[in-house]
Order: sequence, then structure tokens, then C-alpha cells
Amino acid sequence: CGSGIGRVTKNLLIRYFNEVDLVEPASHFLEAARETLASGKLMFSDMHKAANFYCVPLQDFTPETGRYDVIWIQWCIGQLADDDFISFFKRAKAGLKPGGFFFLKENIARSGFVLDKEDRSITRSDLYFKELFGQCGLHLYKSKDQKGFPGELFPVKMYALTTDMPKRVLGARSKMQANRPAVIK
Repeated sequence: CGSGIGRVTKNLLIRYFNEVDLVEPASHFLEAARETLASGKLMFSDMHKAANFYCVPLQDFTPETGRYDVIWIQWCIGQLADDDFISFFKRAKAGLKPGGFFFLKENIARSGFVLDKEDRSITRSDLYFKELFGQCGLHLYKSKDQKGFPGELFPVKMYALTTDMPKRVLGARSKMQANRPAVIK
């Protein structure tokens, strides 16, 4: 989602998945992706391909039920107001196969949110995202900060989200339990 000209598809997704569908509201970006991915210049087998190209904004996209192992969303969710964000993820959850994941990569505000009046986008804080994930019925599996960005830019964070509560590893204690005082016997 937010496929742009298909760089993430070409350099990452198509290497690990047999089929990748691209969702992008800007038709000229989607056409560039189609040309690049269908050009035959890629070094992948016929089993790894861009299958469908959807020229539609996320607030209007409804994935086919149970089609996807992964739904990758990068640098586009800031274009959605909170209601559209929640609505999109609730619809998109049905598009995941059992055990599937959402991967979200976005700029992060240091606190609260930042509105960009020029491009009409919102940059949310980590806490803000986590609150929205909860409203969507999603669970945080893992998050990671992107390294190597200049300090004057927004930090970038990657989230792996699942529809199921992540299972705890046997014998592992939560951070809260690990830091709680205990009686030594």
C-alpha cells in the first residue's frame, strides 16, 4: 500500500513472495511501477511477479478476503485521518491469511502529532500509533527504529502488527515482572 513507483516491491517484496499486489492512488506512479516490474529486467522466476495494480486510495481499498500473508504499508498512512485509518485497517484485516502480518513504516512525531497543511498529512507519535492500533484490534508484534536518518528529519519507525495476540515464549517474564520486587526464598 502506497507502492509509488514500486521500489519496495522490486527490491524486497517480490524476492520473498510469489505474487505482490500494488496499491497506489497516483496513476503515473502506478504506471511507472507496472513498466519497471513487467519489463523483464528483473532477475526472478515467473513464480515471483507483480500480480495486480490497484489505482485507488487506501480509504477506498478493500482487499480480497484471506489473500495476503503480508500487507506492507509505507509512508502513506499519514494521508489518512484517524477515522479512515481505523476503517482501512479493520477492512484490511480480513485480507490477511491466518498468521498474517501488517508491516507499517512511517515517520514518527516526537510527541502527539504534527499536521502538514501543505500536503494535508499527519505525522503521529509512537504512542498515538499504538492507540490507533488498539482501536483497530491489532497487536504489536515488534517495532524497530530506522537507523541512519539525519537528525533534522522525522524519526522513522517500523511496526510488525498481527490480528492475534502474540504468544509469550515459555519461561519468559514480562519486563514488568522482571523488575518487580520479589521475596528471595
